[in-house]
Amino acid sequence: MAARTVNAVNTRGKNDLLKRLSKYKMLYVMLLPAIFFLIIFSYIPMYGATIAFKDFWITKGILGSPWVGFEHFEKLFATDKFWQVFRNTIEINILRLIFGFPAPIILALLLNEVHHKYFKRTIQTIIYLPHFISWVTISGIIFSLLSNEGAINKIIMLFGGESVNFLTSNSMFRPLLILSGIWKEVGWGTIIFLAALSGINPDLYEAATVDGANRFKQIIYITLPSLLPIISILLILNFGSMMTGGFDQVFNLYNTMVYESGDIIDTYVYRIGLTQGEYSMATAIGLFLNVINFVLLVVVNSASKKMSGQGIY
Repeated sequence: MAARTVNAVNTRGKNDLLKRLSKYKMLYVMLLPAIFFLIIFSYIPMYGATIAFKDFWITKGILGSPWVGFEHFEKLFATDKFWQVFRNTIEINILRLIFGFPAPIILALLLNEVHHKYFKRTIQTIIYLPHFISWVTISGIIFSLLSNEGAINKIIMLFGGESVNFLTSNSMFRPLLILSGIWKEVGWGTIIFLAALSGINPDLYEAATVDGANRFKQIIYITLPSLLPIISILLILNFGSMMTGGFDQVFNLYNTMVYESGDIIDTYVYRIGLTQGEYSMATAIGLFLNVINFVLLVVVNSASKKMSGQGIY
């Protein structure tokens, strides 16, 4: 009896699946290019991760290169330089999370309080523009402003001060990274929060006004709780990329004088992989970091679901 019931349920499930496939077949056809893209560019290249466990030679290829097991990981963990860039990566990304993550939320809340339509649109357009400028161009602007002969130092010397080495100072490099990153992406980051704000029921604000709540209390008790689901998801995704990211910015802004505070894992992998030809070591670093990112993603997602009931899966 139980077996017949299970078979009946399985048959009904298969029939429902076939009906859905038949009903939405054109949507699934449209989905095929994206599936093929992921398979070709995301899943098939995963085989290249085996380079981390081989003594890779370009002339021999991946299949022909001999296996060396965890030899590259042992060398990696015994290298002081790796732990330095590892620490730099964590510290820089934590600073980005502390100062960069709340910035678009705060800006979106401020823009939401602007009721003049054309003024609001003008401000939005201005703050979106830096997102479309490449880090190569932005680094050129920063160099022209902050170099020893740049505009900022000329203004400082004009008032009797001494020239400041902004670009070669380890103490100033990280604030430069954080501030330039916020300036470039804060406007673009407000888009998703403004979209979420537009979906809040205006009756909630009217009821709060009747109850005597001012604008600040309305933000605290209505706006922020309404944004909490999207904030949770974006925070999880930020933690999922904690050990990577920021290569374009750092690569275009740093120099040998600030390696101590600004050299991150991405730039380190670039140097040893592409410029020194240590492909196996570079792959081992990338694999190790992706494992850390995966663990962080799972842990933070689980914590978010327990605390707020929101997660990405």
